[in-house]
Amino acid sequence: MGVDQGRQSVVRRAEREGGPSTHRLGRLVDYNHPMRTAIARVATFGLCTVLSVAAIIAGGAVAASPAPSSPSWNARASAGYLDGRMEWWLHWPNAARDHDTACVSCHTAVPYAMARPTLRTAIGEHDLASPERAMLANVVKRVRMWKDVEPFYPDQTRGLPKSSESRGTEAILNAVVLAAHDRSTGTLTDDTRQAFNNMWALQFKAGDLKGAWAWLNFRYEPWEATDSAYYGAALAALAVGAAPGAYASTADIQDQLKLLHEYLQRGVDKERLFNRLTVLWAATNLPTLLRPEQRQAIVEAAIARQQDDGGWSLSTLGTWTRGDGTALDTASDGYATGFVVLVLQQAGMPRTDAHLATALMWLARHQDPATGKWSATSLNKERDPASDAGKFMSDAATAYAALALVEPH
Repeated sequence: MGVDQGRQSVVRRAEREGGPSTHRLGRLVDYNHPMRTAIARVATFGLCTVLSVAAIIAGGAVAASPAPSSPSWNARASAGYLDGRMEWWLHWPNAARDHDTACVSCHTAVPYAMARPTLRTAIGEHDLASPERAMLANVVKRVRMWKDVEPFYPDQTRGLPKSSESRGTEAILNAVVLAAHDRSTGTLTDDTRQAFNNMWALQFKAGDLKGAWAWLNFRYEPWEATDSAYYGAALAALAVGAAPGAYASTADIQDQLKLLHEYLQRGVDKERLFNRLTVLWAATNLPTLLRPEQRQAIVEAAIARQQDDGGWSLSTLGTWTRGDGTALDTASDGYATGFVVLVLQQAGMPRTDAHLATALMWLARHQDPATGKWSATSLNKERDPASDAGKFMSDAATAYAALALVEPH
């Protein structure tokens, strides 16, 4: 089904999903209060039909198209933008690593790996895009040569403890990328299983990070900073839950999974909202990660930060300060809006909810028709948006915005 054709199906789904929800998340709900109505619909996972993150990563049942009255958006253009950016990244000299490989980036490669299979289905493609194939080959090569390839940032050139941080970060990102691909095929490959083995071998068994991993800290928000180890652990849970073949139920990973669960539980009530939303996303496939009241609290916090125009601003999802002293952009952006809408839908909030309807409309209206991208700006410094580095946040924004908008197939 094409994006524009999806409008009629939205109407039909609205008719099926209409009416107040009777689910509750641990307390009485006032259905005359719009926020309470929204929260009520994000029901306990055993009680409501939840769109799984696995389906997102698979390119299966994902999020909604905009409401019938909203403008159209161009899925093919967004795929083209993402392909172009992935192609550039793989050949950018700064991304090059040993053995003719490239760094796996949080801003470009990982969102691309999650979004591209879904977009391929949405626009009727049958084969992998060339940049997608090259990205997967790059990750597989590094997984197979794990003992031979150098860390992304060796201690000898970047100082302690960058080797261990690089290894922990890459191990998780490799698992995320390959699990995303395997989910689209329905088969867990030996390479993905090896990526998980590499990941589990580096999990901390003691200390403050018990259950988590060493994670890169370059003071680059929101992915590589002081508090980003929690984000990395949430991504690990996301990968485990998304992997096909009931990987999460595998007997020989249960001890490691228990440690991961305990680590995420220790911090979920005090982490920045960006990280808490990532855990909520992971919990759509690993529901024991969060208790019902924790899910409710995360959803409430997200809805409370929705802006008057229907979008979200990344500046409100954490306490950030730019290193160059410039002011953060506080306007709604594609990254925050796409990410929040995506997670709320996966957590069970219906597409007919007023909060999501206005947010989906915001997304449909803010795609750049010339490039196919959605825009977002750096949390770390003021960058030239026309520069390649200035597009990093827009790479992630475009992937998550497209995932939030794509019609189910």
